Amino acid sequence: MQKGNIGVTTENIFPVIKKFLYSDHEIFLRELVSNAVDATQKLKTLASIGEFKGEVGDLTVRVSLEKDTITVSDRGIGLTAEEIDKYINQIAFSGANDFLEKYKNDANAIIGHFGLGFYSAFMVAKKVEIITKSHKEGAQAVKWSCDGSPEFTIENIDKADRGTDIVLYIDDESKEFLEEARISSLLKKYCSFLPIPIAFGKKKDWKDGKQVETDEDNIINDSNPLWTLKPSDLKDEDYKKFYRDLYPMSDEPLFWIHLNVDYPFHLTGILYFPKVKSNIELNKNKIQLYSNQVYVTDSVEGIVPDFLTLLHGVLDSPDIPLNVSRSYLQSDSNVKKISTYITKKVSDRLQSIFKNDRKQFEEKWNDLKIFINYGMLTQEDFYDRAKDFSLFTDADGKCYTFEEYNKLIKDNQTDKDGTLIYLYANHKDEQFSYIEAAKNKGYSVLLMDGQLDIALVSMLEQKFEKSRFTRVDSDVIDNLIIKEDKKGETLEASKQEALSAVFKSQLPKLEKVEFNITAQALGENSSPVMITQSEYMRRMKEMANIQAGMSFYGEMPDMFNLVLNSDHKLIKEVLADEEKECEHVIAPIQKEMNEVDKHRNELKDKQKGKKDEEISTGERDEVNTLDKKWEELKTKKDEAFAEYAAKNKVVRQLIDLALLQNGMLKGEALNNFVKRSIELI
Repeated sequence: MQKGNIGVTTENIFPVIKKFLYSDHEIFLRELVSNAVDATQKLKTLASIGEFKGEVGDLTVRVSLEKDTITVSDRGIGLTAEEIDKYINQIAFSGANDFLEKYKNDANAIIGHFGLGFYSAFMVAKKVEIITKSHKEGAQAVKWSCDGSPEFTIENIDKADRGTDIVLYIDDESKEFLEEARISSLLKKYCSFLPIPIAFGKKKDWKDGKQVETDEDNIINDSNPLWTLKPSDLKDEDYKKFYRDLYPMSDEPLFWIHLNVDYPFHLTGILYFPKVKSNIELNKNKIQLYSNQVYVTDSVEGIVPDFLTLLHGVLDSPDIPLNVSRSYLQSDSNVKKISTYITKKVSDRLQSIFKNDRKQFEEKWNDLKIFINYGMLTQEDFYDRAKDFSLFTDADGKCYTFEEYNKLIKDNQTDKDGTLIYLYANHKDEQFSYIEAAKNKGYSVLLMDGQLDIALVSMLEQKFEKSRFTRVDSDVIDNLIIKEDKKGETLEASKQEALSAVFKSQLPKLEKVEFNITAQALGENSSPVMITQSEYMRRMKEMANIQAGMSFYGEMPDMFNLVLNSDHKLIKEVLADEEKECEHVIAPIQKEMNEVDKHRNELKDKQKGKKDEEISTGERDEVNTLDKKWEELKTKKDEAFAEYAAKNKVVRQLIDLALLQNGMLKGEALNNFVKRSIELI
């Protein structure tokens, strides 16, 4: 029997492994099974080139549980005593001590750097045995044993068959790994697609109301997964079945892309476009990354461009650099190339579906657009590819490419300054009357109701030449696309003020909402009252919801315009009635206000050109008194208008109609509106 110390003379490697890999200690099983698969594949290679002449036989790798142990067994190439000494005892690395010192807080890097996932066994085991016999003719079987200190023993034993058994005596803190369900779930997670059959116990059948073991091996993996096969040999149903196996609870995918690259790197895989409900974040981390069919991670940022992390599926590349013994990705030029390649493949596939089957592409557009919009917003080179197959949908559901739509609206929707105005709605039902008004003018309206559309609009305004996007409810229709300078009649100031005061007094108090009231001549056939909202402010508030650093806008009140159509019969009637009813009250107040104003202006004229210190306190006080007096009279006048308005049911009815049209009439106010409507009828 040989005794010795493992060749790392720092305190020792095992506490480092136990402590710092604790958070990820389940990977020990993946490492040991992967090593067993490697040993088996090496034997297959040697047999295929004639260097191993024996009978290959059953190559299944077996994982078995006993009361206190887990054993991983293979019939691969096995190890000689010299090989154990080289690969296990001397962690073959010059300056290993310096290395351990440098990385003592990051066992991930240690295991990754030595390339010996075998040591991860000590994360869960108090003692590990290697029982092995080399495939070489006349080889002596040996048993290596180590209890997690740097000391080991090696002794000759009898073993009939070639290959290796790794026996882990599980420590007290890791008893969870002696549960069949736990091991079964880890094998499913890490080993589902390994290229050599993996058996975990025997298949079970129901017999007399309970489960009994059969003689058949319980093979847990598919050693020829779909992505390793030729696309020409596969049918649509094969791809759909594979998707169902990967994501049992998901809807059927929209379509998929089968990747197969040999140069300048190796990459295979299948990426699926899933149906996305709405929330972007919820759908990330569904792409599984493999290295030679060994599961690595489902956190693929860096390898896959950010917008494509919404896709589902599998990528497999031996060239993706992994440390932590196949576990974490490093930044690397290869990764960058892979990312660029995947973007290109995805855009080529979308382009080809669009070209060859536009009808199908349009049918799936609503599900697809979240990927495409996200890509255009986050990746410049993707925008350049996608602008040819990205679509606009109008309010009638018809689809256009950007170029087609530009041609459609160019003649009719260019304003007097030569800016092309894209009109859009983001809620077809709520903005129905505004959409209809625009259509009646011969304008086309886009429906932009996706969760990224508000950000997309801002980007397209920068990309498109001399273009602006305007929501249909952001102004009255005549002001959305101004074709010529207006010479329309405007109400005289006193009438404008009277209307404004009358309607303002009857507006409900809504939380974080402010109204500005204007009167405009919109033609006798247009609505008497409309509510519009400034495109700029509304867009800023919407952006605040999706973009950090803009919360300032989110805190501001919603600003709406209440536009009174001075050409409409009902508004004219309110104005005439108000003049008749209020004249006797308003006229004397207005007369007094004019006198105060005159006196105030005379005083201010006297003070013009004087420095502050040259104006006497008496003069200042007199101006302040007049200002106060004027404000009191103004309040009195507004109260007179409010008193009149409170009795005029038409005013409140018109306001409520406008609020109702915009989904802003709720609760008690809605109830009062219904009652008043019945009375008026």
